[in-house]
Amino acid sequence: MRGAEREWSRGDRARTAAKLMLVWVALLWLLEVVDVLSGHALDRFGIVPRTPSDLVDVVPASFVHFGFAHVAANSVPLLVLGFLAALGGIRRFAAVCALIIVADGLGVWLMSPSGTNTAGASGLIFGLFGFLLVTGFVERRPLGVLAGVLVAAIWGGSIVAGLAPTQSGVSWQGHLVGLVAGVAAAFLLRRRAGGKALRAGAAT
Repeated sequence: MRGAEREWSRGDRARTAAKLMLVWVALLWLLEVVDVLSGHALDRFGIVPRTPSDLVDVVPASFVHFGFAHVAANSVPLLVLGFLAALGGIRRFAAVCALIIVADGLGVWLMSPSGTNTAGASGLIFGLFGFLLVTGFVERRPLGVLAGVLVAAIWGGSIVAGLAPTQSGVSWQGHLVGLVAGVAAAFLLRRRAGGKALRAGAAT
């Protein structure tokens, strides 16, 4: 009976994670449709570095993109990496995403070249990659380690390429800060052996 309940719990968790990420990605596409129909009015929610008024765009910038090709490039990795991260629990996933988005947005605001406008979910994607890459090792979970290895095998090359400062029109600063934030989240929000998440050493 307990085994059946455990299996149901895992299946339910997977369904919830899948629905969440499908809705998330659909929202990004909907926002881009609105952006195009409004003459790209949403582009102003990108982050212009070291402009005090643009600090309010630290979070919205992760949901805005510059064209459908931009959304399409981010959709599959966000869907897959987000799904894998959300399997560990929706509350912790929300905390991980919040930490990555805020840290990444602030990093872009501080580090990006003057006069640029940065938006898109790639910082979050790099953060989720970093989180999944190390969280299995941090928590000493074999399945988590396997997930990290598979993620590295599939997206490792793209992640390394995205960190190159030589790419034109790509915010390597946002990618780097997102990656570091994701690794930090794996430590700050690690789980106890019993399954409870930790944040800065305290149970939540």
